[in-house]
Amino acid sequence: MKATKRYSSTILAGLLWFTGVTMAHGAVNVQCDPDGNMNDNPNIKCMHLVAGDGFATMADGEIKYIFGFADVTEMATSTQEEKNRVIATGILANQWPAPSIVLEEGQEFYLSLTNVGMLIRPDLFDPHTVHFHGYPQSSTVFDGLPESGIAINMGSTLTYYYKLHDPGTYMYHCHVEATEHMQMGMLGSLYVKPAQNNGPPITHNGRAYSQFAYNDGDGSTGYDVDYPIQLGSFDGAFHDASESVQPLPFALMVDNYPMINGRGYPDTADPRTYDFPPTEGSSANPVNNPDLEKLQTSQPVSTRIVANRGERILLRISNLAITRYYTLQSSGIKMKVVGRDAKLLRAPNGNDLYYDANSITLGGGESADVILDTADINPGTYVLYTSNLNYLSNNDDQFGGMMTEIIIN
Repeated sequence: MKATKRYSSTILAGLLWFTGVTMAHGAVNVQCDPDGNMNDNPNIKCMHLVAGDGFATMADGEIKYIFGFADVTEMATSTQEEKNRVIATGILANQWPAPSIVLEEGQEFYLSLTNVGMLIRPDLFDPHTVHFHGYPQSSTVFDGLPESGIAINMGSTLTYYYKLHDPGTYMYHCHVEATEHMQMGMLGSLYVKPAQNNGPPITHNGRAYSQFAYNDGDGSTGYDVDYPIQLGSFDGAFHDASESVQPLPFALMVDNYPMINGRGYPDTADPRTYDFPPTEGSSANPVNNPDLEKLQTSQPVSTRIVANRGERILLRISNLAITRYYTLQSSGIKMKVVGRDAKLLRAPNGNDLYYDANSITLGGGESADVILDTADINPGTYVLYTSNLNYLSNNDDQFGGMMTEIIIN
């Protein structure tokens, strides 16, 4: 039965009023042109995220309390009124997974993070960070580790700076109280496209490509369509304990909601994104106030993979689950692994180390770039799923979990 979670408008309005003390004095200082004009320069990428709490709906209908990030890049921050609106909009608007960050090699990336606080847990004053997992050239202050860098307190903003030199599939997460904050959902996909994309098309096996996973020089990582595939999972009891202010069962943590991009099957294959049914009490405006520019859903990422026969599909796979290794396999379409952990699989002498597989296993913090070639594949529906069959479930509901559909037209 679908669970519902309702908070009265009076309670939420009161909490927003209480939080307004923070809002009125919140330091939303975006260091990359607050009106977004700097994004007209292709060599500069600006993004503004907020960090706080919210809710996500599991595929069995259960609603779970989460921590997370939301994208407010398009919102102006020139005046104090606009800054207050950013914080108001970010409250309870957080997404699972976090908004994907897509960058290009050679860009300068300015990422501003504003901590809007925890509306449902006003007793928590947790700071947050962004850790660019696997990035080899981050300066210590911008690496997100609170013991060596800066952690962002509630009502404050920090702008991270990166110069992108290394293409590949990465990920990002909060690194403050990492076990708790990552389990609660502060995880997102991040990938860097290679400079080779900006050059002339390259022909490989009789086909010309203009998009590549890496700077391969020969077009061997060329693809037609790409999809981020982030593996993750929740321990429902841990999330319930956090919401109800109970001792957190770290030692007993067992994830029972395996997901791809924040959804369990069949929701993974639902093509809807920002019109996906929103979570009650979450980003669907909690106080029915049209002035609060809430996002439309807490889980906007569909993992329904669609391609035409003959196309090559790049899967940017990452695992940020904190309790499990997961094995992902493709039914009927062979996988070609061309990259691991944001590195092209190529030997020092230039020989390719790509390999074909039916499955790939990733631990927490690992990534892989996998190409599915559909040249000899009949049109139809195929399945991408975990071979850990006990994770093909949504808690007590079977036939769900870490699985999605590949549609070949």
